[in-house]
Amino acid sequence: MNLTAHQAKYFAYELSKKVKSNSTEKFGATLMDAKVDLNPHQIQAALFAFKSPLSQGAILADEVGLGKTIEAGILLSQKWAEGARRILIISPSSLRKQWMNELADKFYLPSEVMETKVFNKKWKNGNTNPFDNKNKIQICSYHFARNKAEFLQLVSWDLIVIDEAHFLRNVYRSGNKIAKEIQQAISPYKKVLLTATPLQNKIEELYGLISFIDPNTFGDLKSFKKQFIRREGGIDLDDLKDRIQPLCHRTLRRQVTEYINYKNRIPLTETFEPTAKEQELYEKVTEYLQRETNYALPTAQKHLMTSVLRKLLASSSFAISGTLNSLIKRLKKLIKEFEYDQEDFEREMQDEFDGFDNETEEWEEIEESQPTFDNENLTAADIVNIRREIEDLESFLHLANSIEHNAKGDKLRTALEKGFEKLKELGAKEKAIIFTESKRTQQYLFEMLKKTRYGGKILLFNGTNQEDISKYVYNKWVDDKKNAHRITGSRDVDVRSAIVDTFKNEDYQLMIATEAAAEGINLQFCSMVVNYDLPWNPQRIEQRIGRSHRYGQEYDVVVINFVNTQNETDMRVFQLLEEKFRLFDGVFGASDEVLGSIENGVEFEKRLIEIYKKCRTKEEIDAAFDKLQEDLKDEIDDNIKKTQENLFKNFDAQVVQRLKTTLINTQKYISKYEEWLWKITKYYLKEKAEFNDHEYSFSLNGLSNNIAPKGLYSLDKKREDAWHYRLGHKLAERIIKDSKELETPAAKIVFDYSSNPLTYKELESLSSNKGILKVANLQLNSEVEDLDLIVFAGFTEDGEILKDEICQFLLTLPSEVEKNSYSDFPNKLNKVYEDQIEKHLNHIKNSDAQLMQTEIRKFEKWAEDRISSSEFELKDVKKKIKDLERETRRDNISADDLLVIQKKIRKLDRKKAKLRREIFDVEDKILEDRDRMIDEAESKLNRTQKQKELFTIAWEII
Repeated sequence: MNLTAHQAKYFAYELSKKVKSNSTEKFGATLMDAKVDLNPHQIQAALFAFKSPLSQGAILADEVGLGKTIEAGILLSQKWAEGARRILIISPSSLRKQWMNELADKFYLPSEVMETKVFNKKWKNGNTNPFDNKNKIQICSYHFARNKAEFLQLVSWDLIVIDEAHFLRNVYRSGNKIAKEIQQAISPYKKVLLTATPLQNKIEELYGLISFIDPNTFGDLKSFKKQFIRREGGIDLDDLKDRIQPLCHRTLRRQVTEYINYKNRIPLTETFEPTAKEQELYEKVTEYLQRETNYALPTAQKHLMTSVLRKLLASSSFAISGTLNSLIKRLKKLIKEFEYDQEDFEREMQDEFDGFDNETEEWEEIEESQPTFDNENLTAADIVNIRREIEDLESFLHLANSIEHNAKGDKLRTALEKGFEKLKELGAKEKAIIFTESKRTQQYLFEMLKKTRYGGKILLFNGTNQEDISKYVYNKWVDDKKNAHRITGSRDVDVRSAIVDTFKNEDYQLMIATEAAAEGINLQFCSMVVNYDLPWNPQRIEQRIGRSHRYGQEYDVVVINFVNTQNETDMRVFQLLEEKFRLFDGVFGASDEVLGSIENGVEFEKRLIEIYKKCRTKEEIDAAFDKLQEDLKDEIDDNIKKTQENLFKNFDAQVVQRLKTTLINTQKYISKYEEWLWKITKYYLKEKAEFNDHEYSFSLNGLSNNIAPKGLYSLDKKREDAWHYRLGHKLAERIIKDSKELETPAAKIVFDYSSNPLTYKELESLSSNKGILKVANLQLNSEVEDLDLIVFAGFTEDGEILKDEICQFLLTLPSEVEKNSYSDFPNKLNKVYEDQIEKHLNHIKNSDAQLMQTEIRKFEKWAEDRISSSEFELKDVKKKIKDLERETRRDNISADDLLVIQKKIRKLDRKKAKLRREIFDVEDKILEDRDRMIDEAESKLNRTQKQKELFTIAWEII
């Protein structure tokens, strides 16, 4: 006995059915496929976001370190599996590639970063809207979304995810153009906002975020302020919490310690003193950058280029030399041809400074217009000044080229020894990732360190990965047969995987990386991060350290930084990053509140550049940093912090119990899905594959339709020597599709319970071991939700009705079809079937009624807000009249003053009468709008019904 076509068909429908939004079962298939650990708080968050089909979205506000990206990934996977393919992610530009890699590595979801080059290329190829792509999830930055708002508006998005959504919290302010334009472009579509800091400084920020999702939660800003920002009575927390509860979900770290083992950060600081030549180079280039006019720097990118040059200068003498050479070439071409090729220059800068493209996009939105010169009509004075600038730059270049060793580079060896000593104490592997901002510095460090005990144990990682060591590693990885199932065909993607996989190997200790490694790669097996060059953007630093200090890390992470003791400004920057932002120690590094308060790390960098540019003496530097530190003093108002805690507070005991229930239920569904997929695959492939039931793996011999390559497949997502077999795999999708079309005529099926290792008491207590079973699929589709319900109508020959659970269990048992056909089914079957259909429909109706109750309450609150808002002005007028009337009763009031006051009262009386008349009209209009919105919500839940019989059988248990 094995499996019948009837069972295979049933499994196919179970594996592909659409379930209710708030069911734990919803994500069973998604989580079975995803290469993520099963964390119940993440499943809870995803369920929350999808809990109502009428919802316009949710704010997922878990504390930092709890994996909001995974929560969003679960949602995206589910949407993708349901066939909803128009999906957009808006994030800070520095996180775009990280999103792309996470979606591919953990959820097998295809995506693309939509940026200027990609957009323009598609546009030139005739694509009228490059965002409209059903084959890939679209990822773009805030700035790009704002610039292309008219294109976003024309796509019917199925889901939009907004990462670091606190950037949009001030959308209610009239001057916040970026947030307002993005809001208008995506207003009709379902959105999920990710932020650890939904509140920062003002309660209105919550209004701003909520309005992004559902503008009907609160009436308007005026009524919101009146209700929730009352000075005399304080905030009405109960009402506010009740309003936001359906939209905001927050889990605290202390609630999930049972599931996540957090590790610490251990900071080590290595000081160094530059050589005389290095100090001279620093001072000369600094003086150059402090000049009012620099012909070599593109005027439209003045702040960006100043930032890049300062970072390269701080990196190494080798890093700055290449850029100085590019600037000299640029000026010489300007004198000779009265023009220069901006694209050529940017390509050169990308070669010098990995991530220049990303920086350009980040800085683009905050660059102010700079005074410029007409390069086509250079004056004689311009020519003279440019020649002098060339001479200066050439002298800087000569000085840079004369420096053979850097003091910081020499100190790196000492720092590595100290760090590895600490790792030994912790019991961690001696591995470190060394971050630098420059490819030239990267090469310098590689050449220096390969002469030490680390020779032959060093890997490189950058934006191109074209170095000899990277080519060697890539070719070896591709030739290794165990990686065959992981090769994508894209060298950029595969070489990243090859380098990371090789770094895991015991043979390698160091990876010297540029900023390209800060995006998307997982180095949880490495417990030391070395910031050879330290970015000024706190969010970038956090991103770097997060490559190692992340979920799954087994040891505390050592973080090494370098400080130049001869540079007062650099020392103050480090002090700010270490003490104010708490980036380098603690369990989570920078707090939610601090990173959330920055809003834009580039703005913070810009503040630092201004200090570098204007301050020359120690006194000036100290004063400027004191002012900056004062500005950052109150990252989050204490009262607001308490308000946030109260608004998002749950009873811990309830939360923990709910998480346990979610975990148990999800594990149960995943186990079911794996079992069903395994059985249906064995049935379908039969002689075409060799199966190992113990390991849940099979070796595919080959298929005539070439839907999947030969080789080893496994349900174990952690195996690296096999294709990960999953529901979303094209082979599984084909098996499910074909199995749903299997011929399943009426028959008698014998189920073998006696050989089953598990006992089922309810099955054993049945009045008879024979009976009838009809299985059907009931489709209930509405505008906002499609459902598939598997309907079981079963009973014994004695008339005992079978529970659904017994029917499900029966269909998992080994079985065979008796040779003689069977068609004699009693009339009672139709009655049992109709009763089962009615039971399912009543359950859905009750569920829909609860959804409508929630919507009606929301719209009624909205109407009350709007009516109250219209009454506020009338109340103000009445108050003013009373105050004036009180004035008329003042002792010794003069006749002239009395006359003036009476005129004011008469004027206010007329206004009061007018407002009264208008309020009646406004109330009628508001109530009409409320009723219309309720009717619309109700119509969205109107469900069409479609029944399809899968099969009817007589059954017998042996």
